[in-house]
This record gives sequence, C-alpha cells and structure tokens, in this order.
Amino acid sequence: MENKDLSKQEINDSENISEKLNENSVKESEDEIIEQTGNSTVKAEDSKQLDTELKEFSEVKIIAEKSDKTIKSTHTESVELIVSEEKLNTEEEKSLNNKKDSKTDYSTLNKLELNNTLEKLIEENGIEKIKLDVDNIKINFYKKHKAEIVAKKNNFVKEGGEPDEFVIDEDPDETKFKEIYKKYKTLKTEYNEKIQQQKENNLEAKYSVIKSIEDLINNKETFDKTFQEFRELQKRWREIGLVAQKELKHLWEKYNYTVEKFYDFVNINKELRDLDFKKNLERKISLCEKAEELLLESFTNKAFNTLQEYHNQWREIGPVPQENRENLWQRFKEATSKINKKQHEYFQNIKEEQENNLTSKTTLCEKVESITSLHLIKHKKWEEKTQEIIEVQKLWRTIGFAPKKHNNKIYHRFVTACDLFFNKKREFYEGLKNEQEDNLQLKLDLCVQAEALKESTEWKKASIDFIQLQKKWKEIGPAPRKHAEKIWRRFRTACDYFFNNKSEYYSTIGEKEGENLILKEQLIEDVKNFEAGEDPKENLKALFAFEKEWTKIGYVPFKKKDELQKRFKSALNENFSNLNIDSQEKEIIEFKNKISDFSSSKYSINKIEKERSFIITKLKEIENEVLLFENNLGFFAKSKNADVLIAEMNKKNEKLRNQITTLKQKLRLLNNL
Repeated sequence: MENKDLSKQEINDSENISEKLNENSVKESEDEIIEQTGNSTVKAEDSKQLDTELKEFSEVKIIAEKSDKTIKSTHTESVELIVSEEKLNTEEEKSLNNKKDSKTDYSTLNKLELNNTLEKLIEENGIEKIKLDVDNIKINFYKKHKAEIVAKKNNFVKEGGEPDEFVIDEDPDETKFKEIYKKYKTLKTEYNEKIQQQKENNLEAKYSVIKSIEDLINNKETFDKTFQEFRELQKRWREIGLVAQKELKHLWEKYNYTVEKFYDFVNINKELRDLDFKKNLERKISLCEKAEELLLESFTNKAFNTLQEYHNQWREIGPVPQENRENLWQRFKEATSKINKKQHEYFQNIKEEQENNLTSKTTLCEKVESITSLHLIKHKKWEEKTQEIIEVQKLWRTIGFAPKKHNNKIYHRFVTACDLFFNKKREFYEGLKNEQEDNLQLKLDLCVQAEALKESTEWKKASIDFIQLQKKWKEIGPAPRKHAEKIWRRFRTACDYFFNNKSEYYSTIGEKEGENLILKEQLIEDVKNFEAGEDPKENLKALFAFEKEWTKIGYVPFKKKDELQKRFKSALNENFSNLNIDSQEKEIIEFKNKISDFSSSKYSINKIEKERSFIITKLKEIENEVLLFENNLGFFAKSKNADVLIAEMNKKNEKLRNQITTLKQKLRLLNNL
C-alpha cells in the first residue's frame, strides 16, 4: 500500500525524463528521414545525463534510519524497479519502437497541399499530438522544393548558363510554409512554457500532499477517519501530473520518507493491512505470470510495450507480505531480463538483415551503372534496357533498409545511376526527334512525286520511277510515330493506284489489240480508197489526218505490227506521190498539223519549248554548213574540173538554204503560238 503512490510518481518522472530527451533530440537530415523511419536520435550528452540521474535515483539511501526492516525491504524493491525501468528505457531508445510512420503518406501531396494540410493540423489538433505529422510534412515539402531547384538549375545549365550564375528565385510556397511553421513553433513554445508552469504547480501540490500526510501522523482522530484521509491524499497524489526533473529526487525521497513515517506512527489495523498485502500479492503474481507468457511469443514491438505497461502497473501496486517480497520481485525481474535479451537478439537480427540489404542494393547499383555505361543507338535496345532498369527498381523496393550510416549514400548512388540513364535516353530521343522530322519532310516529297506519277500510262517508265521512289522510301529512316502510319498510307495509296491501273491495262490488252487490228485494217483500206480533190492542200491535210488517226489507234498484236505498218506506209506514200504539191510546202502543212495538237495538251508549253529548241539548234547547224560551203568555193575555182564541183556545191547549198527557209517558217509558227 505505502509504495503505490510512489510508483505512480516514478512513472511520471520517468516519462518526464524521456520527454526532456526527446525535446533535445538530434534532428536527422530530410533525406535521411525519407529512407529511415523514426522521430529523433537522443544526443550523447542527454543520454549520459539520463544515466547519471537514474543512477543517482537508484542509489538513494533511506533517510529515515528509524524505518524498520519491512520499510527497508520495500524501499530496496522500489530502487531495483527503477534500475530495471532504466534498462527498459535505454533499450527502448535504441529500438525501432520509437520509429513510427505517420498514417498519412505526405509524399503524394504537392507543396500547396502540404501547406494546407499543415495549416489544418495546427488549427484542428492539439500542438502536442502533431509533432510527427509536422516533421513529415516539413521533410516532404523541402524534398519537393529541393527537387524543383535542381530541375531549374539543370535547365539553366542546359540552356547555356554557368552553374555558379544560377540564382534561386523566391518561392511563394516556401514563404507560406515558413509562416505556418513559425506559427507552429510559437504555439509549441507556448505549450512547453505552459507545461513547465504546470510542473511547477504540480510540485507545489505534491509538497502540499506530503505536508498533509505529515499532519496525519500526529492526528488524534479515529483510525477510520485518519486512514480515509490518507487514502484521499494518495488519490490526490496520483491525480497530480509531472514535476520538473531537477526536483524529482528530493520529492521522491520526501514522499517515501513521509509515507513510511505514517505507517510507523499510525495505529493501523493489522488485519486490514494484511488484507491489503494479500491483494497486492495476488496482483503482482498475476503480473509475473503475464510477463512470463510474453516469453512464449516471438519478440515484437507490442510485446515490449506490453512489458513496459506491466512495469507501470507493478509500481502502482503497493507492498506484499515480507516473506514473499524478495522472491516475487526476483521472479518479475528475471522475466524482464529474458525479454530484454530477446529484444537484443531481435535488433541484432535486424542489423544483420540490414547488412545483407546493403550488399543486395550495392549489386543493384552496379547493375544499373553497367547499363548506363552502354552506348545505345537503336530504339529497340533503349526499350530493352529501360525495361531492365524498371525491373531493377521494382526489386529495389522489395529490399528493406540498409544500415543507417550507409542508407542515404546507397540510395543516392542508385537514384543517381537511374537518373543518368534516363537523362541519356531523353537526349537520344531528342536527337532522334529532329532526325525524324527531317525524314517526315523527305517522305512527304516522295508522296508528292508518287501522286504526280500515278496517272501515267507510260507503264514501263513509270514502273521504273515508282520502284526508285520505293527504294528511296526504304533508305529514309523512321518519321515521327504520330505521322508515320498516315504518311505511309498516303505513299502506298499512290503506288497501289498506279500498279492497279497497270495490271488492269495489261489484263485487257489482248482484247484491245484485237480491236486496234480491225481499226487499222479498216484505215488502210480507207487510205487505199482515198480520192484526191482539186485542192492539193486539202488533199495533203486529209493524208496527214490518216497518219494522225493511225497513231491514235494504238497497239496491235506484235506479230501483225510490221506487216500493217508496211501496208499503211505503202498506201500513204502512193497517195502522196499522186499529189501535185511542193515538198517544202508539204513539210510546212505537216508541221502545222503537228503543232495544232499542242494547244490541247496539258504539256503544251513544254512541247513548244522543246520543238523551238530543236529548230533553233538545227537552223544554226545548217547556217554553219552553208557558210562553210561558201568559204570553200574559192578553193574549187582554182582547181581542175572546178565547174563540175562548183555546180554540185551550188546545188547542195541551194538545198540547204531551202531548209533554212523552211525552219524559219516553222519557228515563226511556234512564236505565233
């Protein structure tokens, strides 16, 4: 009974120490927190201070030398319990039990959403409940903020800027975050000041309880009333919260001494005291059994937390009979030691597992680095290696944490290797995109050529041209994917159109040649039966019309071709010979008929220019030849038989001059067109 309130105070004071350590904990870097769970790491000097204070607390000597053997035994048990509690707290600080993840995944939120979430947390929750969430929000905010700065700097360097010239612009989101976070820090400071003041008030209240217990010692009231007042003071003591750490030792000694004095001087009913001891014995035996049951389970954070709760309950339970006190405490302490051993083994296994994880992650880093070092120039190879990188990233996520001192380094190495690969891939496709745009233009040109050629009926020549276009198409690299299919269909449609027409033509060529044979046989008969009129020019024009009609009819069976051509020319020449017309005039009339068709042709300009060029070239050749004849006449005048040679030369020269006249007439006709 007498140690029940003391144990409660020990728990509160122990929590007070832990709170103090947490407030002074070393803040881990943002990148480290991303990879490692946990809230904080206790500073070395704070841990040392804790050990010193607990050691002093455990070495407290019983001030009241007047206390009997029962009191000494009770006090010894309390001191050993505090020492055991020290061990539990020390192990707990090293464990992963304090490394709890927030229930909310703040990594999925952008900076604006993080600001809104932080502001809402501060407005809707108590400041003491949101520390972990605030830390996680801050980590994720500055991780995203840093990533944005790195991206802006990379773009600045890529565009030709020097890294040292890069200036970080003010970020409105960061300014907003700092304002909200400053508000949180202010509220937290006010909360801590309020807690500190509350502790001071609690200290005064507890000293007041001790004073009231001292007053009970000399109280002459009846036992029932005195003992009831003592119970109420104990209840009041338990209801009072934490006190300042520096006052804990003296307060505990004072309270323990006063309670012991109360039991010494108050004439308590022995039967009531024995009954109280019996109940306490049953409860502590139950705690021993529960602690021993934990040994049957695999070690988990839950088991460790449960053990701590059992220690809290043990402290709140009062003393047990003297004969059971030592054995019972040794039983409970032995179960605690075994659980601590299992905890140590548990964390040793975690350490070994993390070393294995480091080895596995190092292997994955080396694999990504080897892929990144490859010189890839084909789209297919880039896709293959990209898939390999993705599979490695999936495998990475299945591997747990590496040791804390290596975790950030190995993570940075892996991310750097992956980023390097995807940066090289992006550069490759940027270059490929420019090349594909050029290829698109080249293929568009081929489409235009194919579409201009598809209506041609010059089957042999056009077929060769189409084959050359298709060969060029194959030699050109790929076009952009969004245009590739469309441009290919356009080119293929033009090719198919021509070759389908060609196939259709040759599939019916036999039938057409038979029809052409009948038409040409009839035309030959028409030429043979032609009767000339009185006007020679009209007769000549009619004969030229026969020639034109012959050309229009088209092909005949190959075996009949030469025979028909010979018969037609024979009949036509016979009619020409019967006409009384000058050969030069005949040639002019024939030329007029020829150029009359130019105006109806879509290629008329090209044909006229081609004909003019031919006539001009021919005219210059004949004029040069006439000039040469005239120069040579002087040499023939001095030689023998000069008259005969001169006569032949003049005759030939006259013929050439007639050709010049005819060519000039043709040229005038073309110019008039």
